[in-house]
Amino acid sequence: MIYTNTQIWTIIILLGIGTYLIRTSFLLIWGNRPLPAWVIQHLRYTAVAILPGLVAPLVLWPAATGGEPDLARGIAAIVTFALAYKTRNVVIAVLGGAVTLGVMLALVD
Repeated sequence: MIYTNTQIWTIIILLGIGTYLIRTSFLLIWGNRPLPAWVIQHLRYTAVAILPGLVAPLVLWPAATGGEPDLARGIAAIVTFALAYKTRNVVIAVLGGAVTLGVMLALVD
């Protein structure tokens, strides 16, 4: 089925409004009330749960290599994990991983 420009923009706008309402519904419902302790406890782990899901495919199946695992990216991931574990500092871990990836890519090429 071929859509017209008007139909495409209508779909985009409606999806944007729907996404906005879904995301703000939590704030509208709980706006000025304190959250239960169990919700706050689980929210603490949101970033820890999401980041590996975002990073793992980039390390295991990188688009830059056509989906083939790459030694440089694997070593950079290990260094990043080790720095994060050792220092408990996200900035140091990310910078260390980025430097490692840059050096490894320069050595491999």
